[in-house]
Amino acid sequence: MTSESDLRQSPLHDRHTALGATMGAFGGWSMPLSYPDGGVVAEHTAVREAVGVFDVSHLGTAELRGPGAAGYLNRCFTNDLDRIGSGQAQYTLCCADDGGVLDDLIVYRVSDDELLLMPNAANADVVLGRLGAGAPDGVEVVDRHAELAVLAVQGPRSPEVLTAVGLPTELDYMSFRDVTGAGGGPVRVCRTGYTGEHGYELVLAAADAPAVWDALLAAATPVGGRACGLGARDTLRTEQGYPLHGQDLSPEITPVQARCVWAVGWDKPEFWGREALVAERRDKPARRLTGLLAEDRGVPRPGMTVLHGDTPVGRTTSGTFSPTLRAGVALALLDTDSGVSDGDRVTVDVRGRRLGCVVQRPPFVPSHVR
Repeated sequence: MTSESDLRQSPLHDRHTALGATMGAFGGWSMPLSYPDGGVVAEHTAVREAVGVFDVSHLGTAELRGPGAAGYLNRCFTNDLDRIGSGQAQYTLCCADDGGVLDDLIVYRVSDDELLLMPNAANADVVLGRLGAGAPDGVEVVDRHAELAVLAVQGPRSPEVLTAVGLPTELDYMSFRDVTGAGGGPVRVCRTGYTGEHGYELVLAAADAPAVWDALLAAATPVGGRACGLGARDTLRTEQGYPLHGQDLSPEITPVQARCVWAVGWDKPEFWGREALVAERRDKPARRLTGLLAEDRGVPRPGMTVLHGDTPVGRTTSGTFSPTLRAGVALALLDTDSGVSDGDRVTVDVRGRRLGCVVQRPPFVPSHVR
């Protein structure tokens, strides 16, 4: 078991402990789960109705630089980088040769010769190591995790908060802009996020993060906003059906099974795992990810058996209580030959008790990202 002393700390660690945050381990980092005065439900509601400020500095940050860097990356990850230009971002997948997902991440295209990668904390070393091992001469992978912090400002009132601290808000979804922050340091303002709400992610120097965090919270509080931990981040993304690597995507769960085929450039001649994924798509996967909405009182959790009648037809991969719907929601991998489809009723074995659910493709609540 990893002890607290072995965990890496965010540049905002002291800010979180001063606020009384409950801390937890995420990908080798000590990060805030929730804060006092309302906890996860209050933080979740703030994002849906006003604004929440998150520290997500545990996410990896690395640059791929050099002549032809974008072309090289396009031969590695699933999505087609040629679909976007400079100043735009793209969700993509890093797959193994057998099609399993080593990580899902966002790529920010600065130019043909420079890209910012934001992998998940636990997978950053694997992704960057694989990219570095195959990089052509002149292309280098630069890990900037120790130098950079990442903050997320999410919710319908997020533009007001950014305006109050002097940052731009008029960006198209999945685009970014490099600006100078109020303190004089560079800030990359990105119209991205993981909550399903209109929002932004800020990439900035770790040394500048405490002052920017303070300014964001000072601007958020008067409009009903608050600091939010990773507990609310999980309930928010589950309501949207956004996959979490290690649960809904993994080396054992392919993009085809997880319904992430939209993030694959099928016409590209080359990317890691292409042959296996093309074959699986052609032959149809043995299981597919879908959503479950509880009709009875109870909360499904990851790893629970899903039954149709008395026949097991799959397992949950994520599950939580939805503060918006006041009901349990889950993502589950269901056998494609089970005949179960949207609108059908199933049960989840919650520690020996049958929890009635209806099969429903996410999102469970409307998305407002655009």
